[in-house]
Amino acid sequence: MSETRELFDRWQMHTYAPGPVLVSGRGARVTDETGREYLDFTAGIAVCVLGHAHPAVLETLSAQAAKLTHCSNLFVNEHAPRLAARLAAVGGLGGRSFFANSGAEANECLIKLARKWGNARGKNRIVAFEHSFHGRTLATLAATWKAKYRDGFGPDMPGFAFAKYNDLDDVARVAGNDTAAVLVEAIQGEGGVTPATDGFLRGLRRLCDERNMLLLCDEVQCGMGRTGDWFAFRHADIAPDAFSVAKGLGNGFPVGAAVAGEKLSDIFTPGAHGTTFGGNPLACAVARTVIDVIERENLLDNAKARGEELLAGFRALREAGAPIADVRGRGLMIGVETAGPAAPHVEAMRKAGLLAILTGENVIRLVPPLNIGAGEVAEALAAAKTAFAR
Repeated sequence: MSETRELFDRWQMHTYAPGPVLVSGRGARVTDETGREYLDFTAGIAVCVLGHAHPAVLETLSAQAAKLTHCSNLFVNEHAPRLAARLAAVGGLGGRSFFANSGAEANECLIKLARKWGNARGKNRIVAFEHSFHGRTLATLAATWKAKYRDGFGPDMPGFAFAKYNDLDDVARVAGNDTAAVLVEAIQGEGGVTPATDGFLRGLRRLCDERNMLLLCDEVQCGMGRTGDWFAFRHADIAPDAFSVAKGLGNGFPVGAAVAGEKLSDIFTPGAHGTTFGGNPLACAVARTVIDVIERENLLDNAKARGEELLAGFRALREAGAPIADVRGRGLMIGVETAGPAAPHVEAMRKAGLLAILTGENVIRLVPPLNIGAGEVAEALAAAKTAFAR
């Protein structure tokens, strides 16, 4: 066992059971402490949308760190309002943003916005979905369906209910007069990489309008170009009342945001919500660069094209006899459902030089950088073929 691993075992809380010790990365590849190189289709759990060590991100980090790292929200910095304007534009909502440090905090902000709006109207319940995952804070845990994430942390925060995903009739049944909002992932990531149908999302929008409820979209994992559009809800041609974004927004630098449309833009007043680190100039400068690079390098189209290659490749492996029950996803957010437990296949992929994510008991999640190349997709499919053969 290496010194680094011994230090991890001794001094870090064991909230994860991690794999190799990684020491460097460039593009879609990472290297462990033994010098072994891997093709990284985890991207830091859908975070490194530009891959590792992207030159534009490195340049921004260096330049801004030498200028101003943090000044708190007692003052205005030059990057936060400009980032908010970009998010309003690419999200299509207009409105305003609140900046945080993570996806859980961004979702917490959505929940507080919904409660603040709803309590003034005599409603404060939030409907989420079976197999949903929204974060690890107590409020976002209460909105997360699977009991294993909440075990030992009860009592659950009240005010949440769950409906069947992709079942509009069930949402209509669960959402009562006390419901302030519906919170939905356009693609459930932790829940098995299951996309909402465009018709379901359009139906949710209609139902929320009819019943005077808010529609909130959790885009923490499926946003920032991962599905081939800036945000996954845009495929259904709808506009939620607010959405959350994090992960890919900073390409590894911690930053998240809750982006509210005009209906919710003025719900928070000074003192109603806050953060010390959220929206600091270094985080916002990096996030602005990430958006610029996605546009400049045409990565939305690349995500669509490479995603189609991955879907087709894994479906071909299934037809050739690999133990695959289903292949689904959109853009570069792919779920490969295995015929039995997926963990042995994820381990076999690692041994073949491909890093992937185990999701649940029987789904392999692949979320590579948006600038992945066709050759790297072919290499990943070859490694997967080898792994399944084992």
